[in-house]
Amino acid sequence: MTDGTRALDGEASFAGTVTGRVQGVGFRAFVAGIAESLGLSGWVRNLPDGQVELAARGAKMQLIALSLALKKGPPGAHVGAVDLDWSRGPGDGRGFQIRG
Repeated sequence: MTDGTRALDGEASFAGTVTGRVQGVGFRAFVAGIAESLGLSGWVRNLPDGQVELAARGAKMQLIALSLALKKGPPGAHVGAVDLDWSRGPGDGRGFQIRG
């Protein structure tokens, strides 16, 4: 195993926001579906200012896959920016929830 591969092993988490046209286009369901398929735990919710906020925990490679999907979004969405803080994340938990 190379040092680069070893760096991607293990569990990690992130929390952040997605801006752009990300509300009213199925963005939360898109995020939850991908996160669940990747075996991640966490949550996603709309914010009053039009952003989507999320937090996820799981294997680093799966989190990277989710972060890449966030940049694309579902059909109808237009992602302006994805701002993730890899030093934060959800507490322990199971499953991925869509919150208000």
